[in-house]
Amino acid sequence: MKKRVRLWTGLAVTVVVANMAAGWVELSSEHPTARPASAPTVSTAANASEAGVVLQAGIRQGESHDFLAATESFRQVLKLDPANKLAWYNLGVIAQDDNRTAEALSDYDNSLKIDPDFESALYNKALLLESNDTDQAIAILQHVVSADPKASTAYLHLGQALAKKGSDSEAKDAFGRAVHADPSLQPLVPERFRDAASAAPTPQPTVPQAGTSR
Repeated sequence: MKKRVRLWTGLAVTVVVANMAAGWVELSSEHPTARPASAPTVSTAANASEAGVVLQAGIRQGESHDFLAATESFRQVLKLDPANKLAWYNLGVIAQDDNRTAEALSDYDNSLKIDPDFESALYNKALLLESNDTDQAIAILQHVVSADPKASTAYLHLGQALAKKGSDSEAKDAFGRAVHADPSLQPLVPERFRDAASAAPTPQPTVPQAGTSR
């Protein structure tokens, strides 16, 4: 089944409604064009301001499902501000929804070059890699849940990836954390792990490591 996107104002969802997944990212309170450098020139500040306006227009176009116009808007943002992580990210969302996997990965990587800890881009990249590069997907998802222990959907996918690798003990732990953070995810846990996940005690703040036991 194709993973579809649904739009909301922060981190949105693919298959299930939970903490993170493919979706649009609004401008945060910290302007995404900010740089830890010297004071910007008038031209740079003007470009940053215009980029913010165009970015918001692209988000509105995406929410209206006008993806061609949204794509053009996000590309215009990057002409004004090549280091705008949200423009790269939203281009990745559009490409991912259109099954252009290589392009989506490239866009997410460009976003992550700007902000290596951008959780939405990390999560979506892991979803794209889960089938063909399970080890990398596991590493990314472990990074995500270490930064956000309440990332229930990330734990769900981490459990799936660990189960695929045969790391059943770690998979059971990840599924338990997913269900503890969001009980509505229990039906999405594979049946052989479901009872253990629902009975899992309150998890301690540790991150499961792949391949340590089976």
